[in-house]
Amino acid sequence: MMRVHRFIATLTLLFCAGYSHPAAGQSEQSGQILLKAGRLLDLKAGRYIEDAAVLIEGERIKEVGRAADLASRAPQAHVVDWHFATVLPGLIDCHTHLMARMGSGNDGYVLSLATKSEAFRALEGAADARLTLAAGFTTVRDVESEGSQYADVALRDAINQGLVVGPRMLVSTRGIAAVGQYEPFGVSPDLAGFPTGAQMISGADEARRAVREQIGNGANWIKVYADWSEPTLTVEEMKVIVEEAHKHKRKVAAHATTPEGIHNALTAGVDSIEHGHRIDRANLELMKAQGVFLVPTVGVIDARAADLPNDPMVQERFAGLMAHIDEALKMAKTLGVKIASGFDASGAKGQGRNADELAALVKHGLTPIEAIRAATTSAAELPGWEDRVGAVEPGKFADLIAVEGDPLTDITVLKSVKFVMKGGAVVKDGR
Repeated sequence: MMRVHRFIATLTLLFCAGYSHPAAGQSEQSGQILLKAGRLLDLKAGRYIEDAAVLIEGERIKEVGRAADLASRAPQAHVVDWHFATVLPGLIDCHTHLMARMGSGNDGYVLSLATKSEAFRALEGAADARLTLAAGFTTVRDVESEGSQYADVALRDAINQGLVVGPRMLVSTRGIAAVGQYEPFGVSPDLAGFPTGAQMISGADEARRAVREQIGNGANWIKVYADWSEPTLTVEEMKVIVEEAHKHKRKVAAHATTPEGIHNALTAGVDSIEHGHRIDRANLELMKAQGVFLVPTVGVIDARAADLPNDPMVQERFAGLMAHIDEALKMAKTLGVKIASGFDASGAKGQGRNADELAALVKHGLTPIEAIRAATTSAAELPGWEDRVGAVEPGKFADLIAVEGDPLTDITVLKSVKFVMKGGAVVKDGR
């Protein structure tokens, strides 16, 4: 028991150092905070409210309006002054893997599973959670733990209990894939029991059992792999997964990149398509009809461009993929498919760079306000958290960020967030 207490104390010191905490006085849970903003982004109107302020009481927003008006109504409120900056709601990333600091190269995934304990992976996740929050992302949907079992549940609960610093988390635990159709590949069959990147199933009964196990162990979402290089899980298997998840009021996210895999997932009734890089118009029309979200993860594809080999054939294929992504996003916008932002970092260098996805969405055809909505209002709608996060409105959590510059003309300013507040507590202050 002494070792456990020592471990928790060490963890708290490691990951709370350098951050303000409600107990430190900056949240003043018993009083009020008046956050002044040079301009506050009105997401619905797509324009700024000048000389604005947000009145915060406890964890929630009490009132939004002109700074002078709110100051006169709350003269005793503690003032946090960002009159020189642009204030937005805390951002949301709908496709994270906080437990994933997988090695590079063909053997990187295998080596990570073979050399890192689940406890160490959880500590990596705590470090990545801290980076993510510091980047201005106050809520994440973590779409499976990549072989660290239920470490994402432990991290979510530790954040909620104030043991470590990080964003609000919705977790998908282990993920579900067809036997032999997900990482790690190339492991000797003699190594029985070697860890896998997802829970491998074959048949409807195993699919149903996997959902029940994961929900029983704390999953907020269920993640399935509808394809890899080709379709993997059957429609029947995914229908059972969706049925069981929806029965327990959990939604289902589907990794799907091929037209057939996407169609199978949509036929099964999933709630979001992750990636969808080779999606066609017929599938986009089906998504629109069913109200299914697209989480395009284009930033991580852009990041691969720098690492392409000097091979004309490879570069030509990559250019073709990027052209298809541009066309798919254009079609999705035209059809009115709901889009949510998700960066899909899976290595150490990608963690905390969630705003790269917003820049990539603009590069590939979205306007800055559309990209920001994909990381706020739309991203909040995907898990059904519109009443909690995603906008600066009374009653919602006081999750706020501040940046210098104008993200409606230069989306990249969101890569340099200067101030972060989560639930009324200041966790980053770059004044």
